[in-house]
Amino acid sequence: MRRWLLPEGIEDLLPDEARHVEALRRRILDAFARHGYQLVAPPMLEYVESLLTGSGRDLDPRTFKLVDQLSGRTMGVRADITPQVARIDAHLLDRRGVTRLCYCGSVLHTRPAGLLASREPVQIGAELYGHAGVEADSEIVRLLARALELAAIAATRIDLGHIGVFRALLSGSGLSADAEEELFAALQAKDAPAVAGLVATVAEPARGGLLALPDLYGGSEVLDEAARCLPATPAIGAALGTLRRLASDLADLPIGFDLADLRGYHYHNGVVFAAYCDGSPGAVALGGRYDKVGESFGRGRPATGFSIDLRDLARLSPRTEARGAILAPWPEDMALHAEVERLRGQGETVVLALPGHDGHWREAGCDRQLIRRGNEWTIESLKEE
Repeated sequence: MRRWLLPEGIEDLLPDEARHVEALRRRILDAFARHGYQLVAPPMLEYVESLLTGSGRDLDPRTFKLVDQLSGRTMGVRADITPQVARIDAHLLDRRGVTRLCYCGSVLHTRPAGLLASREPVQIGAELYGHAGVEADSEIVRLLARALELAAIAATRIDLGHIGVFRALLSGSGLSADAEEELFAALQAKDAPAVAGLVATVAEPARGGLLALPDLYGGSEVLDEAARCLPATPAIGAALGTLRRLASDLADLPIGFDLADLRGYHYHNGVVFAAYCDGSPGAVALGGRYDKVGESFGRGRPATGFSIDLRDLARLSPRTEARGAILAPWPEDMALHAEVERLRGQGETVVLALPGHDGHWREAGCDRQLIRRGNEWTIESLKEE
């Protein structure tokens, strides 16, 4: 048995990659803090009733479950941190005004989200609670764009959609719950023939609207086309109005629209968005409005936010060269100790040369060495065969 093998979809982060991931984490969380987002750290395990409340159908099949040996109740390993943050806002903080929270931590999936995806993403994100207006959606999308900038990744496009359009069309369709699920999958795949078959018995104008959704993606012209071909109901009008406002507010960003992008359909209830960049086959970040999740914890609040897999982001982000360390001789007196601490205080990495390991210090990242010349300490290039 090869004891060093890890399960499929689970991998180690070796020093260079771990350093890069950690540098991105600090950079992005610091930016979140400067925007007023306070850090929270929910637990890895919770009772499934809490973890899956408000998002059960989407997260249930992705969640590892186990029995708590203390209580006998079923627990789950979190597959998404967002519901946990909603619980904290609704049940623990109980603030009356706007609350901005952020987080970063590992989640675990029963199956990878894609062919090359990890089953243990490092999820980083931000959530805004307490404001129902489009201003909150605008702020969150801008914060997402800023996070990508900090990773030196330019978003090629940020597609906006609105779950309210699909829900309004479904309300007049008469489709069963199973048929709705099939239609949802067909729209996600933009499978127009499958959509046509599933809505064949749906009465107009809902049928025409559902048939149009797969083609309603692109630039701002999509909103004009949607206004022409979708039923002129108050709900659809309000959804398109919100998207027009965002198009105006975010005109300096690469905004696009995709009215058939329904990821998180059971979870989100308003604006949804996905960010794309060169080098990634799919979205690098996902987000949207999920106003009803907090109700399950006793306090429903307007909510919007986004999350990114930090591992994926690190793979796409250009890696900066790590500065080499200084090798210091094994301490023989307090003067050397003082010099080492002085260098560390200046931001240098100083590694003590434990006895008996000459010839291997470059493996530890050392490229310079601290040498005493008379009464002075000097830093010279490391000479090592």
